[in-house]
Amino acid sequence: MEKMKTGKTVPFNWVRAAAVMCIIACISDCIVLFVLGKYYQGYSQLQNTISSLGATISPVSKLISAWWILIGIVFVFFGVFFRKAFEKDGRYVKLASLLIVMYGLGEGIGSGLFKADSINGKRTFSFLLHDIAGGIGIIAAVLLPLVMCSVISKEDNSPFYCFSWIVFIIGSITLLCFGIRFPSEAGDLIASCRGLWQRLFLLNLYVYFIAISVIMYNRKIPV
Repeated sequence: MEKMKTGKTVPFNWVRAAAVMCIIACISDCIVLFVLGKYYQGYSQLQNTISSLGATISPVSKLISAWWILIGIVFVFFGVFFRKAFEKDGRYVKLASLLIVMYGLGEGIGSGLFKADSINGKRTFSFLLHDIAGGIGIIAAVLLPLVMCSVISKEDNSPFYCFSWIVFIIGSITLLCFGIRFPSEAGDLIASCRGLWQRLFLLNLYVYFIAISVIMYNRKIPV
């Protein structure tokens, strides 16, 4: 418990708690994905998508789905308290908060609830919902650094502003490599490493979330 200069007791700082939880979630998710992939015989971290870990045929399907839902809840929680941390910094804070919540709902909770299953080589309705939810979350993640450039301007924090643009560029490139099939031998090589591009995208995003969390943690929040 902290105390204000007036002598009043300040309640538990949920903003800092959300920041710490986000950092833990980002680091833990990278570890969990790698470790659980070891329990799926024939699974390749470089070639196979992360979604296939949660498919019904995966031996870690239930565990990874529950984990994704938990991670999603953490990001929704983080998005809500992100808004409280930056609420005095303009209208773009609400948009950034919404994007973080959308990421948690889509890539986290949505991916956990709807499995990426196929029957006889055809995608199921669950797979379609999985793709839609994940797609919404990914779009939100790609746009977040652009919105953050308005939340934390170049004048406010030049290094972070430049970092936001770097994250956006890397995120866009890795997403392009993951999602688009190029009609060439080089394109086939790129397509064969979808797991790698997806993980690089995720790593890039998580480093960014950690940077935001550190800034959040160190901000003075009016009570």
